[in-house]
Amino acid sequence: MLHLIKDRFVWQDPGALIDGDLELVLMVRSEPDLLRGWAPAYHFDMRHAETGQLLGGISFRVGRSDHLRLYAGHLGYGVSPQYRGHHYAARSCRLLLPLARAHGFTHLWITCNPDNYASRRTCELAGAIYVDTVDVPKTDSVYGPGEEVKCRYRLDL
Repeated sequence: MLHLIKDRFVWQDPGALIDGDLELVLMVRSEPDLLRGWAPAYHFDMRHAETGQLLGGISFRVGRSDHLRLYAGHLGYGVSPQYRGHHYAARSCRLLLPLARAHGFTHLWITCNPDNYASRRTCELAGAIYVDTVDVPKTDSVYGPGEEVKCRYRLDL
């Protein structure tokens, strides 16, 4: 369910998103594309709160489709190699929970490849619970070399 007014998605103000030395800065809002099955999304830079140094990025996809629940996930993140080890991705996931609540979510899905142990640990540190591992259908847009299987984690709000 999207929050719609006259068939238009309603963006929420994410407010200040800061956790110690980590700040999320909203960079782009992607409009929904119903023909392609793409949900609206917020895209944030992860930045050092004092220096402004770019640390990585995180996206929040606002939709309730099987594609998101099973394969793509609501949250997607990446941290630059030189800044890993500070739990920036897990902390960023937690910072986005109020925004997810503002969109009416009670839980979010995060997916990752089974051999991506860092991402799996990020899910756990964010408070998500492993649910299962699923095969990605060849017809799904996530499917590709190395993307045939996804671990699914549920993050309750």
